[in-house]
Amino acid sequence: MGIHSEKYLISVLVLCVYAIGNSSIAENLHSASQKQQQKKYYVEDIKKAMSEHIENQIDEDGIFHLYDDKTGENLFLIFVKIHDPVRVINSNTYFACTDFKVVGEGNKLYDLDFWMSPVDGVLKVFKTKIHKEPRKSLIYGWYKQPRYTFVNDKIVPLY
Repeated sequence: MGIHSEKYLISVLVLCVYAIGNSSIAENLHSASQKQQQKKYYVEDIKKAMSEHIENQIDEDGIFHLYDDKTGENLFLIFVKIHDPVRVINSNTYFACTDFKVVGEGNKLYDLDFWMSPVDGVLKVFKTKIHKEPRKSLIYGWYKQPRYTFVNDKIVPLY
């Protein structure tokens, strides 16, 4: 083999090693990018996102407005609390259940459910549903009547 052939082989070998090394770097960068996109959110993150969502939705009097698509009513509600536990439904969907009282009727509570997913690294609410509505019993007073239940994180209507 001539000296030029050896230099050629060494050049090809160097290029191959460089390409493999760059391929590995590209894979690592892609993997890091995927990990960033698949960021995990914890209880504090979900509750913080819920609190910020509610703060952004209430009016200047602290009232959360919600249209009840079942009854056709416009509801005027005041936030009470976020229930524990909040949940992770899948790798991209998070869930929180809350209580809101009806303005002027402190014992009359709605249970609202919120679904969130990450948008640009921030959890954003994409669905709100009335889980339980207030009903009155002669014996027990106001209680929360469920409209649906969950089976394997899927909604099952009760009526």
